[in-house]
Amino acid sequence: MLALGLLLLAVAAALWLIPSRQYIFLPDRAHPVAPLVEVAGGHDPKDGGGIYFVDVVVRKASLLERIFGGLHDGADLYPASRVVPPGVSGSQQSDVDAAEMRTSQRVAAAVALRALGRKVAAVPDGALVTGVQPGLPAEGRLLPTDVITAVDGRTVSSPDDVTRSMRGREPGDRVRFTVRRGRRRVTVELRTVAAAGDGRRAVVGIFLAQSERIDLPVRVSIDSRGVGGPSAGLAFALDVLEELGRNVDHGHRIAATGELFLNGDVGPIGAIKQKTIGAREAGVDAFLVPAGQNARDARKYARGLRIIPVKSFQQALRALATLSGTE
Repeated sequence: MLALGLLLLAVAAALWLIPSRQYIFLPDRAHPVAPLVEVAGGHDPKDGGGIYFVDVVVRKASLLERIFGGLHDGADLYPASRVVPPGVSGSQQSDVDAAEMRTSQRVAAAVALRALGRKVAAVPDGALVTGVQPGLPAEGRLLPTDVITAVDGRTVSSPDDVTRSMRGREPGDRVRFTVRRGRRRVTVELRTVAAAGDGRRAVVGIFLAQSERIDLPVRVSIDSRGVGGPSAGLAFALDVLEELGRNVDHGHRIAATGELFLNGDVGPIGAIKQKTIGAREAGVDAFLVPAGQNARDARKYARGLRIIPVKSFQQALRALATLSGTE
């Protein structure tokens, strides 16, 4: 019996240590934002409240976790393709996540300062790659968060510039893209293919948005402590206002999640289940989430936590004022 017990223990240990091909998403208790943010001329509020951001622990699941997915409260398992796109390595995806976080920090500071009436300059500086179509030439060669600054040596300042540069190309042509990738400049040459449904139009398979250089009138630094992605943008912006003297939380502990855009809109995020559990476990008074499906999903796991759906930064500020009974 002893030998059998030791054998079973050894098997369980091996299953726990050996990684599977799936990823596991786990809740992480919400964290105060104030210790991570420094604003020139600002200070951390001391009214007993505070803004909290939520994160998710993402790692390779062990074989044991893969077999018994319910080992952790609030855990979800996903195939690797849902976490790291085909053609992208794990390290490349980490770089993408870090770049998205840096951008979200700048945007959060800009939105907060504009809410205070400060002038923030946003200068177009390229075409931002927001997505890559699987199976097309750009897969694994151009990455989300790459900024295209030139096509075949011709300067690009907007997605329209890329579109104009691609006109007249034929399937099979080679196109040279100069991109800004983090702090590096990279040249990627791709051979075009025919667009689906239009055999005469040449494409490489990328989705684009406007990239802008944001010049802040006040120095704002945010230490994300290794957290990646854009979903903390709303929380960062709320805390910047707090540190510049605006009473945003009115003494409440407020968790917030949502991608923040330069026009103040709040966009949806992933892993809302784990983030709601993390906010709930931190004992906050309310949780601001993007309106729509995110809010509907958050309510499923709220268990008494107040969920406040918002579509914009200004709506978030109004909701918090109403929460305190003041305007």
